[in-house]
Amino acid sequence: MIEAKNITKKFKQQAAVDNISFNIKEGENFVLLGTSGCGKTTTLKMLNRLIEPTTGSIYINQKNIKEQNAETLRRSIGYVLQNTGLFPHYTVAENIAVVPNLFKWDKEKIQLRVEALMHKLHLAKEYYNAYPNELSGGQQQRVGLARALAADAAILLMDEPFGALDPITRTKVRTDFINLEEFKKKTIVLVTHDVQEAFELADRICLMDKGKIIQTGTPAELLFKPADNFVKTFFDEQRLQLEYKSVTLQMLWPFLEDNNATSPSLKEVPSQSNVWRVLEYLNTDNKDGIRAKDNGAVKQINYASLLHAFNQYKKYN
Repeated sequence: MIEAKNITKKFKQQAAVDNISFNIKEGENFVLLGTSGCGKTTTLKMLNRLIEPTTGSIYINQKNIKEQNAETLRRSIGYVLQNTGLFPHYTVAENIAVVPNLFKWDKEKIQLRVEALMHKLHLAKEYYNAYPNELSGGQQQRVGLARALAADAAILLMDEPFGALDPITRTKVRTDFINLEEFKKKTIVLVTHDVQEAFELADRICLMDKGKIIQTGTPAELLFKPADNFVKTFFDEQRLQLEYKSVTLQMLWPFLEDNNATSPSLKEVPSQSNVWRVLEYLNTDNKDGIRAKDNGAVKQINYASLLHAFNQYKKYN
């Protein structure tokens, strides 16, 4: 859906982004991650022409964005900023409705869309006519997310969308966003410096340093098959937790014990669940284990069998 070919961006002869190429599939969550000043935000802003590349080309649905009207292009792409970028003199409803109004939707359609998004993002009805300065930081960020989703664009660009929030609020807003049906249908490009956030949200991660792409791959590929020492050491501080979050039961399936005596009374979890989530289940109310199903096969899993399978997976990957 998005293709960048040999794009470079120079500021005063200094390359902020240095001859990078990548492809993003339709419906994929693609995360730009890296050191401060590595070029990830510049890369994101080139996708909707907020910044023009010095050289190289970007295609969306096989159409060169340089050949499209920049304003029209931006209206067709959702965009979420870290500081929300809300208009202070607009109400919550007016902020959310900005792009639908530009598209000249009828008033009733706009009102229904605004109310639906406010409900989905847990913004109470009484905030409909409130102004941004009357909201908390978390509520403002929810309005910013609603505005980016309002016109139902197929692509959503997100620049450190949760970075300005405190850790508890950030986790809650992010979780609510992930659970939105709209989130699951869109092609999303996310910039973050938060490694845990990247691993929670990404289908693939593009790890950058000094304007270059060092490695692109799934979270598990970056952990278990690092391209070089930079990639390996980048994740060392949080490695075990990241490994638990990047490996799913489905990936462990060949290493899990075969057992036919599974109890139907045990909690059943999807085989797409990661090890971290399963450990949370086992450490709460599921001391006897849980059951998982994959392609019709059912296995009973307890703490010991899960960690044994995880260690076997690591041994062979």
